[in-house]
Amino acid sequence: MRYDDRSAAGRLLAEELDELRGQDVVVLGLPRGGVPVAAEVARRLNAPLDVLVVRKLGVPGQPEWGFGAVGERGVRVLNRDVISEAGLASAELEAVEAAERAELERRVRAYRQGREPLPVTGRTALVVDDGLATGATAEAACRVVRGQGAARVVLAVPVGPTHSVARLQQVADEVICPQTHRILGSVGAWYRHFGQVPDAEVTSLLARAAEPRSSSPAVASSPSDREVLIPAAGARVGARLVVPDGAAAAVAFAHGSGSSRLSPRNQYVATALNRAGLATLLLDLLTDGEAHDRHNVFDILLLARRLHAASVWLREETGLPVAYFGASTGAAAALEAAALSGSDVRSVVSRGGRPDLATPAALARLRAPTLLIVGGRDAQVLSLNRLAADRMHCEHRIAVVPGATHLFEEPGTLTTVAELARDWFTTHLGRPTTGTSPRRSA
Repeated sequence: MRYDDRSAAGRLLAEELDELRGQDVVVLGLPRGGVPVAAEVARRLNAPLDVLVVRKLGVPGQPEWGFGAVGERGVRVLNRDVISEAGLASAELEAVEAAERAELERRVRAYRQGREPLPVTGRTALVVDDGLATGATAEAACRVVRGQGAARVVLAVPVGPTHSVARLQQVADEVICPQTHRILGSVGAWYRHFGQVPDAEVTSLLARAAEPRSSSPAVASSPSDREVLIPAAGARVGARLVVPDGAAAAVAFAHGSGSSRLSPRNQYVATALNRAGLATLLLDLLTDGEAHDRHNVFDILLLARRLHAASVWLREETGLPVAYFGASTGAAAALEAAALSGSDVRSVVSRGGRPDLATPAALARLRAPTLLIVGGRDAQVLSLNRLAADRMHCEHRIAVVPGATHLFEEPGTLTTVAELARDWFTTHLGRPTTGTSPRRSA
């Protein structure tokens, strides 16, 4: 799963850090790419934001081989083992440090515009970057804030190699990395948009974060966000329920693989719906053991029974009308569940789904307005969606996302999916599911 951009990565990363909300935390972005990520994290946690400028001290002639790091307020961290192995003399150490400290001071002046750094002594320092490569800069940053007196150091990055994450767990008190990969390649490969962040953007983000709260736009109340277990058709399935204040309706997510709750794509869409004032239930329709059996992934009736049971629980828990967002075989399950007598599901959205796997009788009975979103380059699935749409008698539409393949990995395509789903739900959730004139477009 690639992140759409650094801001999107920050929003998803903040969800992994929700336990820090309300604690004495300072969010520290590593310039330059880490600052847009950190800005989103700070906003979501309602925590102060600052920049953490560190300079690695590299062995002369081998700059990637770090023998230490320097930070603000004269902080210096040295690795005596590397110094000994490289045979560095005191004069060499001093020359490297002088050059790096001069560059550090220049960047601090440019980014802070005269503001004092936020104190970290006795607080939790949350160090944020846009990803890990070797991890050398992140390690230097963690050692610097430790030297500044932080009571706890947490490193948070959207993506990184497994070996770097493991090594940094020996440096930070905790490392949060939602996506780890044995072979990472470049950090930029895990983003759809990964342009260079200019100094002006860093300065602007920091200036806005430093504005007094009274002059900042009102911040919406934090949503209720919790993990739950739901009894559903012979199993207890895991789910994540987010209910924004004043939510108008709730959307249950269905994915046949059993990975809906942890799917970055579903999380991205759910976050967009939360911002629009909709509650979301990211739901695993299969247990971990069941998901390994491919037969269960295509057992549409089992998935539909579980989704229906979960929607009954969701309606009772929140008191809100319910809609479905389905992907893959979960889309067929959503249509089957919505077609059940008395389901009262207000609308359905499918993302790259297989509605053709729903029974013809269910498609004919369906009354919930249905949006089928398909990638323009996903020719086979588009054909199957059109086949299913021909069997529907409810209001429905096929939305084709130009240039998108099945997983919507191309730049901007997942954002389009989220916007289409948001608009469909907000338009149709207030309507009763009585028969309407069919409508389709592609």
